[in-house]
Amino acid sequence: MPEERRIETERLILRPFREEDAEAMYYGWCNDPEVTRYLSWNPHRSLDDTKAILSCWLSEESPFRFGIERKEDGELLGSIDVAKFEGSVPEIGYVLSRSAWGKGYMTEACLAFRDYLVSVGYPEIILTAFKENHRSIRVFQKCGFVYEKIRENVTISPWKEGTCDLVCYRYKAGKNK
Repeated sequence: MPEERRIETERLILRPFREEDAEAMYYGWCNDPEVTRYLSWNPHRSLDDTKAILSCWLSEESPFRFGIERKEDGELLGSIDVAKFEGSVPEIGYVLSRSAWGKGYMTEACLAFRDYLVSVGYPEIILTAFKENHRSIRVFQKCGFVYEKIRENVTISPWKEGTCDLVCYRYKAGKNK
């Protein structure tokens, strides 16, 4: 069996998802309307929805999708991944269960994931958020991303109604302070 990809920080382990993560995902964040408020997808209606998504992810074996696990107790707190590419520049997406908000976990995970992406050859990285998502914007700033622009009237996904304004931040290895 190949060695498991993982990124360790002081308090977290970023690791590939496993089949047994479905319940932690569903009850931790996938069914929470407050958590999914600023995401490209709606809350899952059932555990089966989460199992279906997880099954798809596991079949893809993406090198850029990680569960965020707290070292202290092994609890799965959220996920972080490359949501898409803008040309050859990866855009990070993440989600964190509400019970873990305000503790610095996402900043810690995002810094580690940013450094991982740089180490595997992506010197430039993008983060975007709904203009009203002040928590995420603060994470971007703490992680050294620099404000670039606002993208107005963006259709987020086929699953979310309407449009929104997105704030775009960019990280350039060796250039950001």
